[in-house]
Amino acid sequence: MSKKERQQQLLSIIDSNPFVTDRELTRQLKVSIQTIRLDRMELGIPELRERMKQMAEHSYDQVRSLPADEVVGDIVDLQLDRSGISIFEIREEHVFSRNGIARGHYVFGQANSLAVAIINDEIALTASADIRFVRMVRLGEKCIAKAQVRSLAGRNGKAEVDVFTYVGEELVFQGHFIVYRSAIEEYSEGGNRSADRH
Repeated sequence: MSKKERQQQLLSIIDSNPFVTDRELTRQLKVSIQTIRLDRMELGIPELRERMKQMAEHSYDQVRSLPADEVVGDIVDLQLDRSGISIFEIREEHVFSRNGIARGHYVFGQANSLAVAIINDEIALTASADIRFVRMVRLGEKCIAKAQVRSLAGRNGKAEVDVFTYVGEELVFQGHFIVYRSAIEEYSEGGNRSADRH
C-alpha cells in the first residue's frame, strides 16, 4: 500500500483504539517500528504514554470511593456511575519468576479496583464477583480494563459493574461485580438521584 494509504489506516486504527502500541501497529500494518514512529511524527500523533495522558486530562471524573493510589493500574477515563478505563502494564514484580506469567490477583485487582472506583460514592466495597480468566497475561503486556455500570438501582444499595480486560484486541479477563455503595438512594435510568421511599 502507498504511504498515504498506510497513514490513513494508521489514523483509523489509533482512532478506534487510542491505546494501541507501536509494536501492535507494526504487526497490523506489516512495516517496521521506525516506519510507524516516522508516520506518527508526520501526522502529529504522540506516543502511547502521551495519548494516555491527554485522554486523562480531557475526560476524567475524580475517584471518590477510594484513594487514587489504591487503584491497580492507571485510570485514563472515568465517568462516575457510567464507565471507566484503566491501563496496567505487567512488570517483573507482577509475574511468576519461572515463567513470566502474570499472577492472577494483579489482573483481578485491576478490574476490581476499577469496578469500585467507577462508583460515585464515598464508600464502595465489592460484595461479590463472578470472574473468568480467558487467557494468561505475560510480562510486558499492557492490560486495558474497560468497565461499564450495568445497574445502579439494585436493592440494598448495590450496583452491578461489568469489566472486560484486553491485551491489544484480545480479551484476557472478564468480570461481573456487585458493589455495595453507602448511599441509600434510588437511581432512575438517566442516572438522576431520587429519594428512596422503600
